Amino acid sequence: MTRRRFYKPLLWTVLVVFISMNIVAFFHAYTFTHYTDKNVTKTNAKSFTGFDKILTLLFGVNNPRPKNSFLPKQHFKTIQLESNKQIECWYIKRDSSKGTIILFHGYGGEKSAMIDKSDEFIKQGYSTLLVDFMGSGGSEGNQTTIGFKESEEVKTCFDYLTKLGEKNVYLFGTSLGAVAIMKALNDYKLNPKGIIIECPFGSMYATTCARFKQMKLPTFPMAGLLVFWGGIQNGFWAFGHNPIEYAKNINCPTLLLYGEQDEKVSRKEIDEIYSNLNGNKTLVTFPLAGHENYLIQYKQQWLDKLNEFIITSENYKASL
Repeated sequence: MTRRRFYKPLLWTVLVVFISMNIVAFFHAYTFTHYTDKNVTKTNAKSFTGFDKILTLLFGVNNPRPKNSFLPKQHFKTIQLESNKQIECWYIKRDSSKGTIILFHGYGGEKSAMIDKSDEFIKQGYSTLLVDFMGSGGSEGNQTTIGFKESEEVKTCFDYLTKLGEKNVYLFGTSLGAVAIMKALNDYKLNPKGIIIECPFGSMYATTCARFKQMKLPTFPMAGLLVFWGGIQNGFWAFGHNPIEYAKNINCPTLLLYGEQDEKVSRKEIDEIYSNLNGNKTLVTFPLAGHENYLIQYKQQWLDKLNEFIITSENYKASL
């Protein structure tokens, strides 16, 4: 009888804690994968106080909907493409173009954030297509699936250009954009001239754990619950969202770029992705860069490696 009296409240306590953690994870997952139109300041884990950490852990991040803040300097055409959502793109067509590079932004970003890189590609003789993923900029909705459903939008953009007769297409993506490219090549067997991917995470679980670590919070069990509910809410099995595995089905030339001070993506994840890539591949790391725009600190090195890669890719395709 004494044991029953002891175990019964203990079991109730465990049950209440378990339900509470799932409720918190449910709301946290929703704010992480859905942008808001409310006028709020985006959560910055680096400036957190202890109270901020508690509020974020309980109620999730502030995640304002990304808006395009400026326009390209070159003449461009705004196009709307029908994919899993209607997405908005800027098409900058260069005279005597060597081909077209499609640019895909990262988490919490939008196509205007890719203009500086588009400018560099245009200087090198390429046309560019800058894309707003669903939920961002001029595209439909307020949802992000961290590259999972966005992969269909990568295919839509690639198909759009190939239907126009463009045969020389490169895919460029940073963070979420890089992951979306990798999943698109895994799922749809696209055949671009090459891909340039910056700091893709290794798995959905790994990137979620990294965000907890940034706040100096334990990853277990909340990271797993967050991944579970995020997938349920958005209609996919998030534990299977694994770019390390996608890499095994990528056969085109690949330039993989990484900042060695990256707190959101580990070197181990990058090395595993690189090891699994097939075909011609190059890994370039930037010693002092984090999860950021590499043009800030390493513009010339970024350009040099990019030009080397494109020349190598052209020769690689010609030899097949």
